[in-house]
Amino acid sequence: MGDSLPLTGVRVVLIDDSNTIRRSGEIFLSQAGCQVVLAEDGFDGLSKVVDNKPDIIFVDVMMPRLDGYQTCALIKNHRKYMNTPVIMLTSKDSLFDRARGRLVGSDQYLTKPFSKKSLIEAVIAQTQQRQAEGSYGY
Repeated sequence: MGDSLPLTGVRVVLIDDSNTIRRSGEIFLSQAGCQVVLAEDGFDGLSKVVDNKPDIIFVDVMMPRLDGYQTCALIKNHRKYMNTPVIMLTSKDSLFDRARGRLVGSDQYLTKPFSKKSLIEAVIAQTQQRQAEGSYGY
């Protein structure tokens, strides 16, 4: 792997209860140079976030036990992770869902099934925005 990969060294946690989504996300992101950690629900995801201190977090909206909105809110309410971009993954792409995602602090929405291009573009957009701002103070 040369340094030509656009996202070399970017740490990503992908939280989704679908094995298919986790696997395809891992393949797409790894091919772009990301270090990917997978989690299958919100509780698992929160511990992976703490252990891995990711640069970006993908969270599925519909999950058992702790859904994506609750998971995102917990991440964003923690001062150590409040500036970490959280991208919601959803098959439901209504205005209401987007508004609810914004309320809990999500930075972006991605509709499933996602393409490799849309996934990589989301990571690039969030990491470039973070570098440009230095932080996420609105």
